[in-house]
Amino acid sequence: MNYHVAVVEDDPNIQNIVTAYLKKDGYTVSMFDSAEKALQLWETSPPDMWILDIMLPGMDGFEFCKKIRRESEVPIIIISAKDEEIDKILGLELGSDDYLTKPFSPRELLARVKRLFKRIQPILDEDENKSQKIAAQQLIVYKNDRRVFWLGKEQEVTTKEYELLLIFAEHPNRAFSREELLLKVWGHDYYGSDRAVDDLIKRIRKKLVDIPLETVWGFGYRLRDEGK
Repeated sequence: MNYHVAVVEDDPNIQNIVTAYLKKDGYTVSMFDSAEKALQLWETSPPDMWILDIMLPGMDGFEFCKKIRRESEVPIIIISAKDEEIDKILGLELGSDDYLTKPFSPRELLARVKRLFKRIQPILDEDENKSQKIAAQQLIVYKNDRRVFWLGKEQEVTTKEYELLLIFAEHPNRAFSREELLLKVWGHDYYGSDRAVDDLIKRIRKKLVDIPLETVWGFGYRLRDEGK
C-alpha cells in the first residue's frame, strides 16, 4: 500500500531530509511550511499520517493537532526543539501518537512512521478497500468516487481525462504509447487520429499545473514519480 504522509515543518533542511528519507522508503510525501497551507490538504484529501512541527509561523503544531483530532484518528507524530517533559505530555494529551525532539535521526523518524503504520494497517486497509485510493506523487485518484485531486485540490475533469489520469496513477513511471492510450481510453471502436491523445494531455497539463506528465518522444507519455 502506498501511504501518503504530510509533513508540516518550516525548516528547509529538515524538509529536504525528511522528504528524501520518506520517499526513498516508498511513501508519497506532501510538504508544507505552515499549518494554514496544510489545512487545504486536510479538508480536501487527508493523508494517512501527519508529521507536525510545534513551532510554526501562525497556527502552531499543537493547535493544528487539536483541529485534526476533533475530526479524525489519523496517526500524528509531533516534532519539536523543546525537550521539556510538559511539552511531551501536552503533545500526547492533545492526541498525537508519538513525539520526537530535535535534533533527531531521520532513521528514527522513519522507524516510528513504520511502527505506527504497522499498528493501524488493518484500519487503513479497510478504508483503502472502500475508497480505492490510487496515489502517485501528489496526484490522488479515488476510483469508487471517480474523484481526482492534484496538490491537495479536487479537480474538475471529464470522463476521458479521469480515465487517462487513472491509468497513469496506477502505473507511475511506465511509458505508454499513444496507441495503447487510445485503446484503453477510446476503445476498439475509435478510428480517429492518435492526435486525440496529445490534445487530451494538453488539457490535463493546463488543468493540473506542473503535473509531471512527460512526453516520451516518438512514443507516448508517462507520469514521472520520483518516489517510486
